[in-house]
Amino acid sequence: MLKKIYPADQIEKYLLIDLIAVIFLIYRVVISEWTIHFAVKLLFIALFVGCYYVGLWHRDWRLLMASLTGCLLIVVLSMYVDSWILMYGFVFANLLGRAYHKWIISVGMAGIIVMFMVFCWINEGSPIGVFTPKYFPNLIAQLVTPIVIYTRTKANFLKEKLDIANAQLERYIQEEERSRIARDLHDTLGQTLTMIKLKSELTLRLVDKNPEKAKDELNDIVNTSRFALKQVRELVTDMKFISLEKEIELSRDICHKAGIELAVNNKESRPLLTNVAETMLALSIREAITNIIKHSEAKQCTISQFEQEDHYHIQVSDDGNGNLMEGQGNGIQSIRERMALLQGEVHIVAYPNNGAAITLKVPLMRNRRVK
Repeated sequence: MLKKIYPADQIEKYLLIDLIAVIFLIYRVVISEWTIHFAVKLLFIALFVGCYYVGLWHRDWRLLMASLTGCLLIVVLSMYVDSWILMYGFVFANLLGRAYHKWIISVGMAGIIVMFMVFCWINEGSPIGVFTPKYFPNLIAQLVTPIVIYTRTKANFLKEKLDIANAQLERYIQEEERSRIARDLHDTLGQTLTMIKLKSELTLRLVDKNPEKAKDELNDIVNTSRFALKQVRELVTDMKFISLEKEIELSRDICHKAGIELAVNNKESRPLLTNVAETMLALSIREAITNIIKHSEAKQCTISQFEQEDHYHIQVSDDGNGNLMEGQGNGIQSIRERMALLQGEVHIVAYPNNGAAITLKVPLMRNRRVK
């Protein structure tokens, strides 16, 4: 509930400070000797808190209008309550530093300068009073604050993009390694199994005609089978099992860094799957999440899991632009190939500007997990 009232990404850093500042302002204005009706005092407080709240949730022109209005309210409160209320300009200076555009920051900083000059003009008799030691350090600090906040926010954003790029690169390397193992299976084990097949056919023909020769061929088949088993063990050692649960958790972390909220439904009902099936599903989810991050411009993503008619379903959906880039990359095709290997299916739906959904469907094996 609190996340709907106050931005979730700022609760830990700013919530307590903001509460203290607002409570202190309310107290100071209420007990002040300002000779106006009590309801008018409350109105000024409500307007100030409203401006702050708008600036807290928005980063566009609404932030600018809220900041300029807030500066005007600060001038009035500073004149009739106490001049130290000018310090509350830091509240809007901080918010301006989080704006999307530099021009919003520039206009907002100009508003802060005007705020000080108007106050000095009315209270000190001249706008150049802003350059006195009493006000000038405060003004400079408030002008520097949005620049510092903007620079820090920009640096954090670039760092997050770098982290996402590194994570995608790591995934690409892992995928390439599995492709290499698949080629090795085809090139080495495939040749050995072909040899076993040919020798088995030859043995069938020699059983009645030349038993001794057939016995020799059977010995060769046994030796070749042992060699094939050795090859399988060597290759499987290189290809690690990928947990579906861990892959979903990793996807949640990657989505969070990309500014996408990932929700997981019905994760407790997951059935037992073979290692191969779970690994293929995990890799397919990885491809789907990567596609969402790169192309969808989504804000929310959902992974749903359920059983239906002896099949296990996983659906990855988002609220983005519906752009799957299906014909411009290998991601969707890789998912189709993996599901085909599991004798499963892939269903894809996309709606322009209204999200997309990729549903993976694999048959369930009603037995214990293969190790």
